[in-house]
Amino acid sequence: MNPDIAQVWEWLDQVPDPEIPVISIVDLGIVRGVVWDGDTLEVAVTPTYSGCPATSIISFDIETAMIDRGIKNTRIKTQLAPPWTTDWLSDKGRAKLEEHGIAPPRTTGGPERCPLCKSENVTRISQFGSTPCKAQWRCTDCLEPFDYFKCI
Repeated sequence: MNPDIAQVWEWLDQVPDPEIPVISIVDLGIVRGVVWDGDTLEVAVTPTYSGCPATSIISFDIETAMIDRGIKNTRIKTQLAPPWTTDWLSDKGRAKLEEHGIAPPRTTGGPERCPLCKSENVTRISQFGSTPCKAQWRCTDCLEPFDYFKCI
């Protein structure tokens, strides 16, 4: 008998994003669907952007997590449409990003505040950060640099 889909979602919520391991792939919003096709679990995943280097690692991590829980047949379906957007980040994921020093995305184009000291006095250092989906910012009060998750 196949595990309940709700249980599978809970297991997927324990799989960390390889580039930002403080949030799960579910909190990141890239898991788009989970269905049983006979005895094969099909997981639909939308990459954060075309050519994301973590895509193959995420697929491997999903398969490994399911094997660890007794699911022998898992098929990862890459779903490109609709394209991923930062709107799909869960509230829990946004909070976890900020707790770990990464400013969550905002549609206004920049961080609301420094994730470290909470000051609103921030300035962009570079449009490019530690990964392609982040930019580098600095707080002008505590003077600490921090990553900002770009809005896509």
